[in-house]
Amino acid sequence: MKPQIFRSTIAWVLGWLWMAFAAFNAVDLILNGRIPSALVAGAVLAVLTAAVYIGCLRPGILPREDGILVRNPLRNIFIPWKAVDNIHVSHAIVIESGDESVRCWTPQSSARERAKATRRGTTVPTPSGRYPTTHPQLPKPQQDAAKAFTGRTHADWVAQQLTETATQKSRLPGDPLPLTTTWSPSALGALAAALILVIAALITA
Repeated sequence: MKPQIFRSTIAWVLGWLWMAFAAFNAVDLILNGRIPSALVAGAVLAVLTAAVYIGCLRPGILPREDGILVRNPLRNIFIPWKAVDNIHVSHAIVIESGDESVRCWTPQSSARERAKATRRGTTVPTPSGRYPTTHPQLPKPQQDAAKAFTGRTHADWVAQQLTETATQKSRLPGDPLPLTTTWSPSALGALAAALILVIAALITA
């Protein structure tokens, strides 16, 4: 089964649109470009593509059987379920473990998204007066669901899912392990490739 990944859908879609655009332009530079202008353009394209990959496509939160893997732009942080002390949301999801706090790059909760979520539960049409309203009334289960999600964003929902899983997993036997932080090889590789092209462009310019 494919592992579940919590991330920003908008960033993921825009990231892949950029990748398609970058691939088309890279092929065009290879077939029709001339040195050194093509190398300079390729270096700029590589830097932007690396930034999009690191900032839009790579980040995510991956719940696993043994814990939570947080993929931030340059680093991977793994928090075992039993080491999770608290999960809360400010503008981003924050996972607390002992004296350390992990701020997740995505999904985030903007002020606009939270305001929209707050209005969501207050716009449920209800009949008033002698005559029925022209808007169809929602069934009671849907009204209750709308009220339950009032003020909650996607980040709030993700935090709740993680909290519920951490609560269940914390009951399993065994001692908690500390969280671990490592550099991301793919992110560093993307930056290294872009840097090599930039250096080559500077040499040939």
